[in-house]
This record gives sequence, structure tokens and C-alpha cells, in this order.
Amino acid sequence: MTACLNLGFFVLTLANVRKNIEENEGGLDKFSKSYKTFGVNQFVDGGIYCKEWAPGAEAVFLAGDFNGWNPFSHPYKKMEYGKWELFIPPGQDGYPPVPHGSKLKVVIRAQNGELLYRISPWARYVVRDEDKVNYDWVHWSPPQSYIHKHPSPKRLKSLRIYESHVGIASPEGKVASYKNFTYNVLPRIKDLGYNCVQLMAIMEHAYYASFGYQVTSFFAASSRYGTPDDLKEMIDIAHSMGITVLLDVVHSHASKNSEDGLNKFDGTDSCFFHSGHRGNHQLWDSRLFDYANWEVLRFLLSNLRMWIEDYRFDGFRFDGVTSMLYHHHGIGTGFSGDYNEYFGLHVDEDALCYLMLANHMIKFLHPECITIAEDVSGMPALCRPVAEGGGGFDYRLAMAIPDKWIQIIKELKDEDWNMGNIVHTLTNRRYEEKYIAYAESHDQALVGDKTLAFRLMDAEMYTNMSVLSPLTPVIDRGIQLHKMIRLITHALGGESYLNFMGNEFGHPEWLDFPRRGNNESYHYARRQFNLTEDHLLRYRFLNAFDRDMNKWEEKFGWLASPPAYVSEKHESNKVIAFERAGLIFIFNFHPYQSYVDYRVVIFKYEILLDSDAAEYGGHQRLDHSTEYFSEEYPHNYRPNSLMVSKIFFFILLSSELLLKFFGQIWSLFWEYLGEG
Repeated sequence: MTACLNLGFFVLTLANVRKNIEENEGGLDKFSKSYKTFGVNQFVDGGIYCKEWAPGAEAVFLAGDFNGWNPFSHPYKKMEYGKWELFIPPGQDGYPPVPHGSKLKVVIRAQNGELLYRISPWARYVVRDEDKVNYDWVHWSPPQSYIHKHPSPKRLKSLRIYESHVGIASPEGKVASYKNFTYNVLPRIKDLGYNCVQLMAIMEHAYYASFGYQVTSFFAASSRYGTPDDLKEMIDIAHSMGITVLLDVVHSHASKNSEDGLNKFDGTDSCFFHSGHRGNHQLWDSRLFDYANWEVLRFLLSNLRMWIEDYRFDGFRFDGVTSMLYHHHGIGTGFSGDYNEYFGLHVDEDALCYLMLANHMIKFLHPECITIAEDVSGMPALCRPVAEGGGGFDYRLAMAIPDKWIQIIKELKDEDWNMGNIVHTLTNRRYEEKYIAYAESHDQALVGDKTLAFRLMDAEMYTNMSVLSPLTPVIDRGIQLHKMIRLITHALGGESYLNFMGNEFGHPEWLDFPRRGNNESYHYARRQFNLTEDHLLRYRFLNAFDRDMNKWEEKFGWLASPPAYVSEKHESNKVIAFERAGLIFIFNFHPYQSYVDYRVVIFKYEILLDSDAAEYGGHQRLDHSTEYFSEEYPHNYRPNSLMVSKIFFFILLSSELLLKFFGQIWSLFWEYLGEG
């Protein structure tokens, strides 16, 4: 009852906020379009209109190259509710008084009389010279902006996401560019069969090693990689390839930087953020937004809309949702599933209402856009429509899955793997909420952690990944398990799938950005795509398998199909079998036992995908020209079955006969791991 009452309160609060926006701002459409009036915007006639929210300021001025950095020549006019505005008419020749590419600062006279030189929270472009510590605000208003040529792809039924970081997307030890990503990485993503790219670290962040999660300028695309137009071109080219583009958006917190960030913009600690202890995240050392503040809502909603409408992003992955949802931010808290944990007094109702409002706005104005929640708590109804009282997200990340694989590999012997526990983790999803499954993401690649490939093969990756080296048991096991773990996660774990760039081929080592602790080295801040192009290295086997796995998902569409029916979890045989999308998947996790005459449900089939094939680093022990036939022998509640003569790793098989069961046409997809 308490949970229901609290849920009703959230919905009522959201309704009140929407009503107030309609009555006081002219509607959500106008309210969320404030990025066109706040900051510094150029009119068609060349005039410049400036507007800021600085409730704690005594006075506000605009200074820059355009006025010789005179801090007082262009004062803002004070308005209601802490807003300030300034209009600078065009010159006599019609040219804008603030030229494109010139540097600017908002000058704040604080309550103590101090002059503070700040970057506008709405700045579209900020850069840092090599000899400087802080970023400079550069007025971005080119005579001709990039014009998008290609429409966004139609909304996908399921996502195969390639999680990416533009700066590390090169084998070279440097910060890579938008141009490099456009012409070198996007074709690779397309070839691998991913239909969606999720971009990290796009919102400007002063500290590169923060992975983009300490945002300083929310409306600025990171200048490390190029210009705003370079990013627009990159997204446009992705759209031409049929690739959906998502932004990893950080609205859960902000950098503590003040000279080139949001912190203390007007000289107080309460501008945009909660004041005092509540406004600081004790683990992230960052500032926390006051989601009940009217201008914070304007700022964040307009931020989302700008990325959609100016850059043509197709949606967002919301970072740190758990931290937003609870006053304790998930720190030192375990979630047992008790509904009072999700709807008690420790829930930040203002943050939850903001997320619901953001999803409502996105779906109302751009219904084709996709939103994803990164929440580890399991908040119920997070991926149900706002109209039903839900959070409004389309997908949530299945964050328990990578943790489970790490725990299994790290703590258990192969013979101790629990099939029931694996299946439970992969299928434990809230009813009618869509999940994005992944075996590993950027979190597992960071320094201090290990990727799946590195956990499985560790130091031998340095010496035995060449085909000229002996295929050691460690490398053989690692390659087979890498494929197996990713496939079962792909097929059983959710309604979409995510992979972090490079992990598809078992990228060696970890990810570490240049910082003092590593002597500013870029050695680990790169992706060695060239490893897949060397035919003497075994990385190409994993790369080929990942590509074909996505290809078969594209054909059969298991991610968009209803959840799988698990027909077998055999603990002693270490076999998992399930049915999904007209396919039968069978996995043998036994470390040393292969099976002869193992019965499966099928009619006539041929091999389509065989992990034991040579192109995937296997031993080529199956004859792909052989056809197999079943008999009228009931098994696992099916009228027909077949005795498989030998089981090695796993294969994808296509049925040529109709099996009219549940009104579907069944094919067979089955996987085995062993040494037979």
C-alpha cells in the first residue's frame, strides 16, 4: 500500500509540473527550446541576444575579443527570477558584433564584490590551448552550418549497440578525431553487424581521464575530437549507413570545476545544484543537481532537445540513474526487491519526476527517439510508459549479467559453474520491461578491472595469440568461452545487446587514460583494431564470430522475439537449452566432457554457424555437407527429436521442414563447449 501511495504521489507531482509549465512557460515545447534564447544567440539580422540565469549575482556583463575584454562595457539587464539579458545590435555593415570564433566570458559580480569570469552554461563550443589549464569559450556561429543530408533510421525493433569512445578509437597513441571515427570506425561497426552506436564522452569535460563523466559544458560537443560540424557529419554518415546514434548523457551530476564548469556560476554553491552536503557526491567528488528548481529543469530538458534537434542524436543512455533516484545515491546500499526500497522516503522524488518529464518530453516531441536507463537498483516500472506511472524509458541495462560472469570466472572452477544460476541471471527481468544484455561494457575495461578475454587468457595473450604459437589449453579455452559467453548473453539475456568497442575481438589489456599516475601515457587509451587484420593472430577468429553472430540475429531477430523458453538446465552435464525466435540454442559448459548421441528436438537440418570451424579458431571436426534427419521420438515435450552423433562446441543449424509447434517454424541453434 505504501508503495502504491508513493507511486501515485510521483505521478501527481509530475502532473503539477507539467501544468505549471503549460501555464507559465507556454508549454513544454517552448520551455524545452530555451537553448535558442539562453546563452549567446545570433539573430538573422546579425544582432546578438544574450541571456543567463544567475540568481546570486549582483551584476552580469559580457566581455571578450569583440570589446577588447572590457569587463563593464556590455552589462546585462536584470529581470525577474534571477535572469539577466543583453541585446547587442548588429554593426552598420550588418555584420554580427560578436564574430564567429571569437572568445567570450560572462563576467559575474558576486555578492562579495568579486569579479568572476565564467563560461556560459549554454556555451556551444569550448576549447583549451595546449599551454593552458582551463577551457575558453568560443562563440560558435559559422556562416554556413553543416546541413544533414540523410534521414534518421527508422526506429529499430531491437538494438545491437556498439558502445564507443571517439578519442580512443584508433591504434595510435593520441586523441582520435570525429573524422577518424566517421571514415575508419563507422564502416567497421557496419561490417560487424551492429545497428546502433552509443557515444561516450561527447559532452565537454575538462578532465579527459574522467571518461566523459565529469561534464563541464553540457551544450558543447567535445572539441578534443574536432568541431561541432565534424560531429554532425559523423552522425549524418552513420545515418546513411542505417546506424542509429545514441548519446551517453550525464544529467546525474556535474564537474566541480568553476572557472570552466557550472559550479558556482553566480558565486554561490546553490546555482543549479543543492547547497551544502546534499549538493555533493561523496564518491564521485562532483556536484548534484537540484531537480526541483525550475531553471534546472529548463536547462536539462533544453539540453536533451538540443542534442536531438541540432546534432540529430536518436536518443540517450542516461548515466547514473541509480544515483539520481535515491538520496543515498546507491552508496553502500543493497536492493533485495522489497518495494519499500523503491518507493520509500529515501527516493528522490524530484529526480524521479525529472526523469519522467524528460522521457515524456522526448516521446511527445520526438516519438522515434530511444532512451536507456543505467540503473543497478532494479527500480520497478522504470521502463513502462509515463502514462502508466512508469519512468518512461524504453530499455534498462541488465547490469547484473557482467557482474555474474566476472564472479563465475574469478571465483569458480569450470566444473563448479551452476547452470541454474546462469540462466536465472540472464532471464531475471521485470515483466514487460526491455533489457539490454551485455557480457561487458566500458566499466569492465577500465584500469583496475579486466575484460573477459583478459580474465580468461591473462598473460598468455602476450605470447600465444599468434597462430604460429602452440594452441595452449588456456588460449583454446579462452577463445571458446569468450564466444560462448557472448552468444548466450546475446541470445538469452535481453531484448537488445551491447558491446564495448574492441571487446568483440578480445582486445588485450585494460583501458587507462593519460594522467599523472601513468606519466600522461596514451598507450592504453587506444583500440588496436589492427590486431584483427593480422592473419597470424587469433583475434580475427573472435572478430569473425562476433560479426556472424550479429548477422544471424539480423536474420532471425531473436532480440525482438518474446523471452526464451528454457527447456533444460542440466547441472551434471553442464548443458543449457532454450528456444527463441524459431531457434533452439544448446550450450555445453562442461569443461572436459563432450557428448555422443545427445538427443535434441529437430527434423532435418544443415549447419549454418559452427564455432568449431577453422574461421573461428576451431578444430574443423564437423562435416558441413552432411544433412541430418530426426525420428518420431518424443523429447522435451516435442514429438520429434534427433540423436546428435558428436558434440564439440556450438553450431547454428537451419531446419528445412516445418515443425508446427506453437504456430511457428522452428530452426535449430545449438552450442557446445568441450574437448571431444
